[in-house]
Amino acid sequence: MKYKILLFLLLVSASFTGFAQDKKFYIFLCFGQSNMEGNARFEPQDTTVDSRMKVLQAVDCPERHFTKDTWRIAVPPLARCNTGLTPADYFGRTLLAHLPANVKVGIINVSVAGAKIEVFEKDQYQAYLSTAPDWMKNTAKQYGGNPYARLVELAKMAQKDGVIKGVLLHQGESNTNDTLWTKKVKGVYDGLLKDLNLKAKSVPLLAGELVNADQNGACASMNKIIATLPQVIPTAHVVSSAGCTSAKDRLHFTAEGYRKLGSRYGATMLALMGYKNFTVD
Repeated sequence: MKYKILLFLLLVSASFTGFAQDKKFYIFLCFGQSNMEGNARFEPQDTTVDSRMKVLQAVDCPERHFTKDTWRIAVPPLARCNTGLTPADYFGRTLLAHLPANVKVGIINVSVAGAKIEVFEKDQYQAYLSTAPDWMKNTAKQYGGNPYARLVELAKMAQKDGVIKGVLLHQGESNTNDTLWTKKVKGVYDGLLKDLNLKAKSVPLLAGELVNADQNGACASMNKIIATLPQVIPTAHVVSSAGCTSAKDRLHFTAEGYRKLGSRYGATMLALMGYKNFTVD
């Protein structure tokens, strides 16, 4: 009789836990437009990835044998089937180079090339997409027509496996000189915290600068607005793009530029985690 009671209590306990969450599996939510999506072609050196770095696949890519809603080793592309290298690639590598060997890193990337931040706003995305070009609508359709909701859906799946430790943003080219951009970003960030039951102090927002003025960036003026983000979001931190090489269009980074920028995202996160004895370019 005692054995049956014990077995019953164990089954009840299992039903409440529902899953085995790994506290050493650090998950990061990434969103934005084409630079977070990844524009530069990845090179052979970018395809060797530590098995501790995972990505939760956002869309089906049968030609690459990627299945949505499943974790895989984070070999690029990390966003959609034919995207390129993203800051998230070398963000993850930089973390793993300095974190303990028993820590894993998980990436979730939901990004829409060319889109304003409005595509992630709950009350604006439908109106925004209604007048968007077909190619952008088709990208959004891959995320069920609602990129924000898809990001939250994936994040909730991921919370069963690990712990969300931060949010990475690279966006702004399409909102250049929009003085309300910081408030719009705050709305998206606050929404993520609420919908995922997260605390801002435990989940900082890392926002990367656009192609810098030192690269003659076409939207470099937006960096002045991005610089004010911590005034609106106290847990926001801006990642410099100075010296990150630009593609010919002056909007996107080269593969080397993404590597450097991604490493800086990683260095920023490591510093927030209390790691200080390291350097990145």
